[in-house]
Amino acid sequence: MEDANLDETIAEHAAATEPDVQIDQTRWWLASAAFPMIAGTLGPVASAFSICALVKPWRQHILPGSDITKAVFINDPSWLLAINAIQLVIAVIANCFLLLNMTKRVRFSIAQPVTIVGWYISSILLIALCATASGPLLMQPEAEYVWSQAFYYGLFAAILYFIVASLMVVTVWGAQAGHYPKDFELTMSQRTLMLQTILFLGYLLLGALVFSHIEGWLYLDAVYWADVTLFTVGLGDVALQTKLGRGLMIPYALIGITTLGLVIGSIRSLILDRGKSRLDARMLEKKRRRIVRRLMRSSKGKVLEPISEKDTDYYPELKNENSSQMSPRAELERRHDEFHLMRKIQDQASTRRRWTAMGVSTSTWAVLWLVGAKIFQESEAPYQNWTYFDGIYFSFQAMVTVGYGDVTPVSNASKAFFVFWSLLALPTLTVLISNAGDTVVKGVRDATVLLGNITILPGERGYKMDIKHFLSRLSFGIVFAEEAIHESPPGFLGAAQPHSDEDSDEDKEGEDEGESIEDESCSPERQKNDEEKGRTAPDVSPDPSSAESSRAHIQNKGLSKPKAIKETAQKLERQKMKPSNSQGIPDELPRTRAEYRLVLIDEIRRISKHLQHSPPRKYTYQEWAWFLRLIGEDESDASTHRRPLKKSKLADDAKDPRQPGGDGDKVDEKPKWSWVGHRSPLMDTREEAEWILDKLSQRLREELQTAVEERTAEDDLEVDWVERRGRDEKKGRA
Repeated sequence: MEDANLDETIAEHAAATEPDVQIDQTRWWLASAAFPMIAGTLGPVASAFSICALVKPWRQHILPGSDITKAVFINDPSWLLAINAIQLVIAVIANCFLLLNMTKRVRFSIAQPVTIVGWYISSILLIALCATASGPLLMQPEAEYVWSQAFYYGLFAAILYFIVASLMVVTVWGAQAGHYPKDFELTMSQRTLMLQTILFLGYLLLGALVFSHIEGWLYLDAVYWADVTLFTVGLGDVALQTKLGRGLMIPYALIGITTLGLVIGSIRSLILDRGKSRLDARMLEKKRRRIVRRLMRSSKGKVLEPISEKDTDYYPELKNENSSQMSPRAELERRHDEFHLMRKIQDQASTRRRWTAMGVSTSTWAVLWLVGAKIFQESEAPYQNWTYFDGIYFSFQAMVTVGYGDVTPVSNASKAFFVFWSLLALPTLTVLISNAGDTVVKGVRDATVLLGNITILPGERGYKMDIKHFLSRLSFGIVFAEEAIHESPPGFLGAAQPHSDEDSDEDKEGEDEGESIEDESCSPERQKNDEEKGRTAPDVSPDPSSAESSRAHIQNKGLSKPKAIKETAQKLERQKMKPSNSQGIPDELPRTRAEYRLVLIDEIRRISKHLQHSPPRKYTYQEWAWFLRLIGEDESDASTHRRPLKKSKLADDAKDPRQPGGDGDKVDEKPKWSWVGHRSPLMDTREEAEWILDKLSQRLREELQTAVEERTAEDDLEVDWVERRGRDEKKGRA
């Protein structure tokens, strides 16, 4: 059988998973995707704050004997209003160009300069206005004059404009330097995040305008109320009094909370989904390099060296008895160990990524909580004598949306800051809860299951195995190594997936009827389950001679006749009724091309069902060995294996791996790879089922293309034969 163009398959995959390129792309993902999304979210927020800064004067006078809630406004100079309006128009134009760029309506090279310059201009103008209002425009005595909420909204807007403009500068610089294309690598939901944010903020501001007229509130107090309502905090310090207002609040809150949920969902998708995959890839590659370097310096590095004929000392027990050559079983065992080493690297990198994300989200949440508490305390101290504990208490109940209402802000600075702070706090808390589900909650759940297994609810492995597993986990692998308690692969039905209730019922019925495991695996019912849920591979010990003879037989075999295809299908159905080994994997490849194509179709159908698994399906080594054999790679053949590289040079990465100097492979040789190397299928950014499905589909297409070409050749020969025979008959009659 042909090798399914494995050199092209591996080379194509290698180009997509070179370690230096992969780490570089992951590093620049922040600039290429995350920064534009942050700017697209905070840019409209800054413009909304600019609107709030424009609708009311920036100064208020507290009359003697009254409190801040009764302070009167002092009109601003006309030039301040004009400059404020100009910066708002400029900022809106900048936001529009960014939105059009994200929706691919305006080119990157045109939209980004307009966006960046516009935001910087707005930031500079607002900073100048705030400095003027806090200096030359400040009136005496200072104790009677305070800045209004509008002033603080202008200050927050200036800060946000400067931040988002600076982020976009980094994005443009990275694109100009060639680190990524001059386009945003965003999904459709992420492209619409900016539009969702604009709709939510517009809904909040318009709702505040309506309720301010109904209830007779100041507009900025209504903005504060709308924020408290839509974020479900419900402090109660600003409450509706009219029946009309209370009636309109119900649909307003329902629509607003739903819109807010969409925005937070998109933000969560950005941080968790896209960020998770990029961080996983980066940590996996760094962990792989560290492990390879450490093994190379130690005596255990031999496991990474392919076993050739001269290496008869490392696996003496697997050497052929009647030959000095190394048995292919030795290389298969080495590759098995190498595969499980890569699995451990994946597990450790994934665990580290989860806890790193948990640490970052927890730290961000803690900073927002504690720093926000300090700002609230300083803002309320002159009016309510808040202590820092009061600020911590208020911030916590607002952040978790408890909202008792016993402690509420009254100052202009606190109310304006609460709106700004809540827009950051709620998404941060959402991400924190999601990360906790992957770490703390998962740890508690696993600990509960493990405790049950060693007490009153023994697991499938048995009491002794559970005790060993518990002690191994408790001692970090010192007491019992994981290998010593590792159970045999559960086969196609069980690997990486829990058994369903249907499987348990069938197993119980089989035991009641006195059937053995072998008889059950032969039964049509079990075979039907195999087809429905996907088969799991057992320990594969391929015989290279049989594999080579199978390849040669299929390669030399002509295209099967239509009549033979039906017989082949019936033969395969009969083979399904009996196990080829203890756990369902065939011992050798099909011996005809028709059988081989049917096997490819069957495996493609099985793998397609695995695409919907959550969490994504991870295959055992025995399964991988079988799938690789189907595409032409023999795990027992060391000719395509090599020691993994600690680090590849970017200069070599740019070369064709099949050319001299292209990562160490010679001309006309298949690229050599290792399970722990950067060409490993486990290093691919796609899920394992996607990778396997793509390669099997590619191989099936090649087989069908070959069948079409052979059939065409046969038809041409038949036509030529008929034409020659016709000419001969004409000559005979003549």
